[in-house]
Amino acid sequence: MTENLVIVESPAKAKTIEKFLGKEYTVKSSFGHIRDLAKKDLGIDIPHGFAPTYEISDDKKKVVAELSKLAKSAKRVWLASDEDREGEAIAWHLTQVLGLPVEETRRIVFHEITKPAILAAIEKPRTVNMNLVNAQQARRILDRLVGFELSPVLWKKVKPSLSAGRVQSVAVRLLVEREREIIGFVPTPYFRVVAQFYVTSDPDKTLFRAELNRRFDTLEEARAFLEKCDGASFSVVKSEQKPAVKSPAPPFTTSTLQQEAARKLGMSVSQTMSVAQKLYEQGSITYMRTDSVNLAAQAIAASKEEITKLFGEKYSEPRNFKTKTKGAQEAHEAIRPTYINKTEIDGSPAEKRLYELIWKRTVASQMAAARIDRTTVTIDVSGAKELFVATGEVIRFDGFLRLYSEGVDDEGEQSAEGVLPRMAVGDALTDVNVTATQRFTQSPPRYSEASLVKRLEELGIGRPSTYAPTITTIINRGYVVKQNREGVKREYLQLKLEKGKITEKTGTENVGREKGRLAPTDIGMLVNDYLEAQFKAILDYNFTASVEKEFDEIAEGKKGWQEMIRSFYDSFHATVEEAMGAVPQHTHPVRVLGVDPATGKEVSARIGRYGPMVQIGGNEEGEKPRYASLKKGQLIASITLEEALELFSLPRVAGQIDGKDVVIGIGKFGPYVRYDGKFTSLARTDDPYTITLERAVQLIEEKKNKDASAKTPIRTFSEEPDLQVLNGRYGPYIAYKGKNYRIPKGAVPAELSLEECRRIIETSKK
Repeated sequence: MTENLVIVESPAKAKTIEKFLGKEYTVKSSFGHIRDLAKKDLGIDIPHGFAPTYEISDDKKKVVAELSKLAKSAKRVWLASDEDREGEAIAWHLTQVLGLPVEETRRIVFHEITKPAILAAIEKPRTVNMNLVNAQQARRILDRLVGFELSPVLWKKVKPSLSAGRVQSVAVRLLVEREREIIGFVPTPYFRVVAQFYVTSDPDKTLFRAELNRRFDTLEEARAFLEKCDGASFSVVKSEQKPAVKSPAPPFTTSTLQQEAARKLGMSVSQTMSVAQKLYEQGSITYMRTDSVNLAAQAIAASKEEITKLFGEKYSEPRNFKTKTKGAQEAHEAIRPTYINKTEIDGSPAEKRLYELIWKRTVASQMAAARIDRTTVTIDVSGAKELFVATGEVIRFDGFLRLYSEGVDDEGEQSAEGVLPRMAVGDALTDVNVTATQRFTQSPPRYSEASLVKRLEELGIGRPSTYAPTITTIINRGYVVKQNREGVKREYLQLKLEKGKITEKTGTENVGREKGRLAPTDIGMLVNDYLEAQFKAILDYNFTASVEKEFDEIAEGKKGWQEMIRSFYDSFHATVEEAMGAVPQHTHPVRVLGVDPATGKEVSARIGRYGPMVQIGGNEEGEKPRYASLKKGQLIASITLEEALELFSLPRVAGQIDGKDVVIGIGKFGPYVRYDGKFTSLARTDDPYTITLERAVQLIEEKKNKDASAKTPIRTFSEEPDLQVLNGRYGPYIAYKGKNYRIPKGAVPAELSLEECRRIIETSKK
């Protein structure tokens, strides 16, 4: 008989915990959730208080059978799933499936997997908290109801095989709104004036930079100002030095960890959570799903000790932070290393890098503030009302900056200079040059995964456990794409006054370059527009945040979950029925782009049977339209007439080889080169619209060489001419008298003897 059975969520966690508990404890894993709402039908009995029907998934039946056997033979069962609502729900499901009395089963929680934390939890077990279970159950049931009822509406009104979710649809709305802002944005040019000066009396002529306090709208205004500067005198009219204090950021929550790991390590939200989960399970960090910035007293004390040891006592400044996140729940700790004195860990490169980030952020939060002197110098231009302003920043004491500084999502145009030379009011300055550079106002940036999480958190939508799955879901459904954009070249003007002469030149810059940004697809925009028109409440930010608050109230025991679901469902279901009864057919808006100059026919864009497309003609009776699919990254809402017409340029003749056309096109299996009746696929990096004849010839030759080497036998036998070892599409094989035979794993094709080949053939026949 087992004395004690401890059930945790993951095998890695089980291994770590088993090290800390004696032989009297057997630690087993449930491998996450063991059951969920039934997949068949709805899985919810709406008339009878939304009673859920749960079923054990096929892949968990073996696990459940093993746990049931162990639970029956154990004197005591301890449920040690994670300490959040989802973990509480897993613990409750285990009591139901294993036949354990809820009020008698020991439930233990800990936010770090260390020996002291595990032993302390064993000393103070509790029972399953049904308020937390009900909050999680309410979320699951509500999300199933929304998905189950909305999806058929989308199938009927928009496009078959679509689906919708409560939080996911709101996330898509944020991305659609941002995309429309970008589409509607018209960049406005302006001129920014920067000058280089030195103090006239300075023998070293130390250069510093200053920017004009006004921006000009036109080239003429910028030129007129530079003409004023020619021969003008410059002098310091104001010099201010102000001390400033810069405090460290609080330790990590789930959201801030996701943001900072994206900025500094280039990790996606789901990758960050996967690596953090491993760090938690191996006992390196505290629980990674939290919206608290609180640190335990022992962590603050350990940080002080470590900071003093590494940097000296003046760098230590113990502090605790208060959580300000909208709708923050459970009083957990922030994410921190379990042992502050452990500066590095063993593990994969990703685990090491994420651990280092968490360690630095935690320790920096307990370090002294940085002390900075900020200097602002104002410079007068004789004969002009505009003023130049130079800013400098000197770090007097680096404090926490010695270890860590927080990343930013979007860098500004200019930060403060370093040290400015000593200047006093009245000092004359000499200008080396004055430059007016054309700049353009910028559209708001597309969201990255991390900045989308930040925005959802600001709105109070979702919780630490929902951010990563929300983003994964909207990408998997095809409503959103994560993509890089190369950007486009743009010309800008620059005027420069130097040595009494104004010169004008044109420069080029790359604009719109993006890495790993999220953008809605055409189908994502279409679904969003339909849901906004028919189900405004579901996509309302305040409404979605208020639903989260209601889940919190259930978790606190202030509200019944059935009553909460009922108040939501009645009005929602009525809206669904109304939507189903409206306009009986799919409504796919068509965007008219203009007229094709070659044919005089209308060019339009819409979503077709196989996705977004453009069309020429087809409006007159009996007229056959021409179709072309949109390129990756193009949207119906923003494609121009010129871009649409370019899509009809395929198939095109790139040139000729030996008098035969080399044709580039896009077919059923993607972009291709066709020459002499044979097809060669383009590489992923090749653009069918711009690929050159030289590159096409290279691809044709590569294919020819590959095909030739595939036909060359690997092995032949003079005593058995009918038997050959050949290279095939799926690897090497034996060919003998019109039949093919697979070569067993481990055999080296080039070294097979005739006897071995005959044995393989004989065995294959049997």
